[in-house]
Amino acid sequence: MSYYEAQYNIKEPGIYQFYMDPKPYFEPAENIFIRHITKTIVNAYGYGEGWDEPIGLKTEIIPLTRPYGLYKGNIFSGKVLYKGKPAKNRIVEVEYLNSKSLKAPGEDYITQEVKTNELGEFSFAMPLAGWWGFSALNEDDETIKKDGKEYPVEIGAVIWVETKDYE
Repeated sequence: MSYYEAQYNIKEPGIYQFYMDPKPYFEPAENIFIRHITKTIVNAYGYGEGWDEPIGLKTEIIPLTRPYGLYKGNIFSGKVLYKGKPAKNRIVEVEYLNSKSLKAPGEDYITQEVKTNELGEFSFAMPLAGWWGFSALNEDDETIKKDGKEYPVEIGAVIWVETKDYE
């Protein structure tokens, strides 16, 4: 498994949106390329304004619930945009970063799914403390050529939020 690490020294109060737009990779089991644009939002020094502003990515999830200061059991709501417009009736996959090695009762419990409504909005209650990833999947309008053949691209808008226990 490979990963990247970054450090950023925040000097001023504000809302900081960090994102990564990785190079698409080929998924042979599905015969598609996958490109998941991932972001998280940080409130620096209690600023608190602008957490619901889009960055302007090709696809992204705009929080309708403040994406920080969340407790276990809170509901996270968001709006999925694709090319600046609401992505209606799209699947949003929800996964828990299972750093505690918890055992799910079955495969269907590992990746939860909700759908966006006509406005591109969705909601999900997060039952555990920790990091939650929300990935809204769209078939992109671009294709990628590999070995002389054009393949579709699944483009995902991903946002990570963290919940905590009361102490």
